[in-house]
Amino acid sequence: MADCIFCKIAAGKIPSKKIYEDDELYAFHDISPQAPVHFLVIPKKHISNIMETSSEDSALLGRLLHKAQALLSERGCAEKGGRFVINCKSDGMQTVEHIHIHVLGGRVLSWPPG
Repeated sequence: MADCIFCKIAAGKIPSKKIYEDDELYAFHDISPQAPVHFLVIPKKHISNIMETSSEDSALLGRLLHKAQALLSERGCAEKGGRFVINCKSDGMQTVEHIHIHVLGGRVLSWPPG
């Protein structure tokens, strides 16, 4: 999608602090981190939100989640874990209309979150 900020980031048109990239996925540090470790993992394919996925997206969603787990582990959080968040639409406080996983770790995270 031409006007999507995450599509532009994944395409290299907007700078980001990249931590991973392959043909389907892109991961980068959050610009306003809420934990010592806080990054986002996105598919390069534009999907507005989790409610817009179909069964054809199942493999991509699996790779997205698995890559998020691997990247969190690489950042020293394998033993104590972290939080994987997918916000969806207005009630879920999604601010960018491109599916993404917020991955947070490196400290104890409170519940409920805000």
